[in-house]
Amino acid sequence: MRSTILFAIGYATLSHAWLPVAQDDVALDRDLPQAPLGRHEDENVTMRWLPGSGKIRGVNLGSQFVIEPWMANDEWNKMGCGGQASEFDCVNKLGQAKADSVWAEHWRSWVTKDDIAKMQSYGLNTIRIPVGYWMREDLVYSDSEHFPEGGLAHLENICGWASDAGFYIIIDLHGAPGAQNAGSPGFYVDYQYERAYKFLEWMTHIVHTNENYRNVGMLEVVNEPLQGGNSQTDSMRRDYYPTAWKRIRAAENALNISPNNRLHIQMMNTKWGAGDPHQYLTDDFFAAYDDHRYLKWSNDDGINDPGRGQTPAAYLRESCHDDRGGNWPTIVGEWSLSVADNLEWNNAAFAPPDAHLDWYKKWFAAQIIAYEKQDGWIFWSWKANWIGGKNDWRWSYE
Repeated sequence: MRSTILFAIGYATLSHAWLPVAQDDVALDRDLPQAPLGRHEDENVTMRWLPGSGKIRGVNLGSQFVIEPWMANDEWNKMGCGGQASEFDCVNKLGQAKADSVWAEHWRSWVTKDDIAKMQSYGLNTIRIPVGYWMREDLVYSDSEHFPEGGLAHLENICGWASDAGFYIIIDLHGAPGAQNAGSPGFYVDYQYERAYKFLEWMTHIVHTNENYRNVGMLEVVNEPLQGGNSQTDSMRRDYYPTAWKRIRAAENALNISPNNRLHIQMMNTKWGAGDPHQYLTDDFFAAYDDHRYLKWSNDDGINDPGRGQTPAAYLRESCHDDRGGNWPTIVGEWSLSVADNLEWNNAAFAPPDAHLDWYKKWFAAQIIAYEKQDGWIFWSWKANWIGGKNDWRWSYE
């Protein structure tokens, strides 16, 4: 059964999604508590503002520009990448020319203009676009790094379609130089930070000078960094976050961008587990924070404790009482309807999912109600393509 039915029914009892059409709707709600995100009355408000008459309600364009083979199995195999762990590995296998041709077809077909129209018909108002630093091709070490080329034109197309449809757009640095969360991440050193700063400056310039990007209102400086208290996360908070902030703002200053038209700069929030991103910031005008809430990997309140959790009631109870507050404003930028690995296909209380639509509708509603206590939510992902050999709509909003 298509997930459209599940979401349409589960969502019907909630308020109609805000669509960013009128300028007056783009300023933040005046009842929200933080002044730095308030409206400057003497300046024009643009679509870069967060919604004021509603909440962020959106989807991630997962595997569009940073392919994750686990969620795009058929697509990955069709591209000739079966058995390869990553884009880096597959491009190295195929060779640059062949890889560029294969990826061009993927970029054209994974998310289309029709997909944007479908998202709009579902009442969504936001898309989050994960990208890799390699989209700026002169940052790639051609003698040792292997990535597809030509993605920028397709990013421009998607942002243009989404802007025409009135969507708010977040661009997320999902793949950082050196890898920020691999087994042996190499991101947390000065020269890799410098490559990331150059990517962020470049993207900032594009956003402010290309009309197709007019609804891009937020730039996330790194997705899902390492967790825990260690020298790498300390360096990220102390050095990377403040410098990334300064470099983005300097790029905007060079373009004479008015304060009201600046990008929101987003970091993972404290709940991510890498410390308080605000710790070393000296400026938080248009700061924003990202929270990822995958209950399948959580054991908050024993939700996945085999002795007292791992039941539909435990999952529903956790979502009904969930509080993602802390850094403000926070958007729950990734979440899904997937339950723990040992439950998703092997427990009769959760599987097969089509047999438990009523419960999944309740859990969907409970999650978005919890996340709308903050500034809203962005589901992971818009589409998935045969996860573990199964068509699992618990990861696919489409």
